[in-house]
Amino acid sequence: MARPPRSGPLDTEDDNAFDLPEPDEDGDASPLEAAGDERGFFAEQAAKSGGAKKRAAMPAAETADAHYHGHRERLRARFRESGDSALADYEILELLLFRLIPRRDTKPIAKALIARFGTLAGVFGAQPALLQEVKGVGEAVALDLKLIASVAQRMLKSEIRGRQVLSSWSSVIDYCHTAMAYESTEQFRILFLDKRNALIADEVQGRGTVDHTPVYPREVVKRALELSATAIILVHNHPSGDPTPSRADIDMTKMIVDTAKPLGITVHDHIIIGRDGHASLKGLRLI
Repeated sequence: MARPPRSGPLDTEDDNAFDLPEPDEDGDASPLEAAGDERGFFAEQAAKSGGAKKRAAMPAAETADAHYHGHRERLRARFRESGDSALADYEILELLLFRLIPRRDTKPIAKALIARFGTLAGVFGAQPALLQEVKGVGEAVALDLKLIASVAQRMLKSEIRGRQVLSSWSSVIDYCHTAMAYESTEQFRILFLDKRNALIADEVQGRGTVDHTPVYPREVVKRALELSATAIILVHNHPSGDPTPSRADIDMTKMIVDTAKPLGITVHDHIIIGRDGHASLKGLRLI
């Protein structure tokens, strides 16, 4: 027996009851369709606008990039063709910073470092914390600069290791100046020599304040005996930059000489290092 068709609100025969309104006879869209078109229009316009901005920005970025690399290549070419004599100190530093800061204009940073510390030696001798006070220099760059300074010190030290120090005096001074001239506090260093006056050890025995380092003659001689050294050279720095020996420097040196002599240990010299040069107590006939 066939079931009678359902009627009433649930009758699905009029499926178009839930459809969107049909367009008018003259072809105009319904209000909702018009609203949808309007939203699409603004979205399309925004996309077009964004694309136009990107296209406008690209030539400028490409130009800046080309100029950036062009400057680096020109500087490298000058160094390659003429060596360091063709470049100023800040340009040498800039060449180095190319490697340390690959995606940034390093010229202002190089100039700021030279302005802050005075010279290339001042830059490489500066403490990492001070280097980081310069805009553009972070912890990693400061560490790399100190690493380069350490390489330079090792290179100079290799020039005197195992050689007769007294016959390579200028190399000794160069090494000590590189290692100590730009220290911010006083540092007391001893070069221990064998019976041929060849370097057997180079040790920093004490660090002090900006104008004083405690030195104990007994400890100096004790360490010399432990290393079987027959001679020593004393070295310390003056952070003020002036290497002129003080009365305390002279008196302390004489105490070490008097303590070492009975044990067969010779004090060849006491060198004072400053940024402006060095002083030799033996050369000044103070010991």
